[in-house]
Amino acid sequence: RAKCRAAKSEARLAAGAAVTMQNSVLQPVERHRRNKLGKRALPLLALAFLLAAASLVASEHWALAHARSQPAPSLPALRPQAAPHLALERLQAAAVEQERSAEAPFAPGVPLLSAGAPLLEHALRLPLSAPAAILVNARTGAILWARHMHEERPIASTTKIMTGLLAIEHLPLTKTIWINPIVPDVALNREGLRTGERVPVWKLLYGLLLFSGNDDALALAIGTSGSRGAFLELMNEKARELGLHETHFTSPSGVVDRGNYSSAYDLAALTRYAMGLSEFRAIVRTPIEHVKWSPPTYAKTYVNRNQLLGSYPGADGVKTGWTTLAGHCLVASARRGRRSLIAVVLHSTNPYGDVRRLLNFGFANS
Repeated sequence: RAKCRAAKSEARLAAGAAVTMQNSVLQPVERHRRNKLGKRALPLLALAFLLAAASLVASEHWALAHARSQPAPSLPALRPQAAPHLALERLQAAAVEQERSAEAPFAPGVPLLSAGAPLLEHALRLPLSAPAAILVNARTGAILWARHMHEERPIASTTKIMTGLLAIEHLPLTKTIWINPIVPDVALNREGLRTGERVPVWKLLYGLLLFSGNDDALALAIGTSGSRGAFLELMNEKARELGLHETHFTSPSGVVDRGNYSSAYDLAALTRYAMGLSEFRAIVRTPIEHVKWSPPTYAKTYVNRNQLLGSYPGADGVKTGWTTLAGHCLVASARRGRRSLIAVVLHSTNPYGDVRRLLNFGFANS
């Protein structure tokens, strides 16, 4: 009986197991819960990203609003300081130099002055004492007014314009010139150069263009070309190169009138070229220059003979001249804003009065 009960119990257990265990343990089981979560993962991630972005935007708006509501931090006030006067002068001078440098050098073969009739030929009614004169727009080369502008005349020390520009073009300003024994014996106006002393070119240029020393002219001529004669050849060669057909030089200083001549037209053209050299401009616009000198002189003071400097608004050069035959000659330059003029008067009995009339007329009508 006991064996029969055990057999029936085992039979019931086997039947129950068959009912509850439909699959074998060796068969793969489908994980329905995980598959369901995998299908929902992508939408959930997208939703989380959108929520994060919305939160970031909201936090930025809050931070911006909060920042606006807060008072700005106090900073120390910045007080503008005036630039030193010397610095302002240098800046202004640099601006002028840059503008003037844009006008030079002039292209070879291109006339320095226009060949047409003066633009204001019949406008000037004020009398001039000079028999030959010209007024030129220095920026364009246009002739504004003229009287006998092509008439050849002795030009005295305005000759030194050519001597100065050639020395600048051919010699370093710091080069030392040995004073030849013939230099101190030159005629008339001398600054007193001594035989054998050594003088830098730039000092000789101040003596040449401010004091108008004839010994400075000869010293620069020999220092540039080796001899007076060779320098005269260089001067006339430069005149031909610049198209100065009414000009001839027989002296580096202008102290000799015979064969040394030019015209108002050529002198204005020569001056326009020379004023294109920054070194030349810097010297001729200087009213007074103090320089150190070797013993026993120790120091020299050069005073510019051009009375327009400091007395006529905008005057910035150029050169005076006088001999008995040439009379009073004056080449003048003045600048106001972007307007720049050159005036030349030859053999004038009132050179400064004539030049002032010309310059006033030019500034009023240009």
